[in-house]
Amino acid sequence: MSDALAGPDGALRCPWALSTEDYVAYHDEEWGRAVHGDDALYERLCLEAFQSGLSWITILRRRSGFRAAFADFEIAKVATFTEADEERLLADPGIIRNGAKIRATVANARVLADWSPGELDELIWSFAPDPAARPAPTKLSDVPAVTDGSTALSKALKKRGIRFVGPTTAYALMQACGLVNDHLVDCAVRDAP
Repeated sequence: MSDALAGPDGALRCPWALSTEDYVAYHDEEWGRAVHGDDALYERLCLEAFQSGLSWITILRRRSGFRAAFADFEIAKVATFTEADEERLLADPGIIRNGAKIRATVANARVLADWSPGELDELIWSFAPDPAARPAPTKLSDVPAVTDGSTALSKALKKRGIRFVGPTTAYALMQACGLVNDHLVDCAVRDAP
């Protein structure tokens, strides 16, 4: 029997998505959908890093603040941030004011600015597993927090100079960006385009 629960519209969804309207929209429209493009993947990588140790809803509700603070996550722009920008970010109530995460976000942009266009996209998506390799999860307990693939992705990113991306963060990135489909088997949006 699946853990999927009926939402306000009667459609079955992953149970975590039903705690707030913000989650319903994120679950239905974004989570698990393929994300491509270096800047878009950089944004997700950064947001997943900021989420480390916090609830995702905290990040989701501040996403517009993060986008404003970090130049819409345009790698080329964030790569030019100075120490003064980092100090400004530490005082910005619209984001999570964690110095280590802020510095990692800027440092990662500087690393990525030297990569070829599409290189981040290509690297991340090279770790997408074969969808047939794992059955659709039935229960939340079927969904791992870390996989061999996320561990390998984390190592590959770290080897290339990317910070604040451990195996758990890498797996959350894989879930959010559609590399893996962890919508429960009965979830109404599991097979959505």
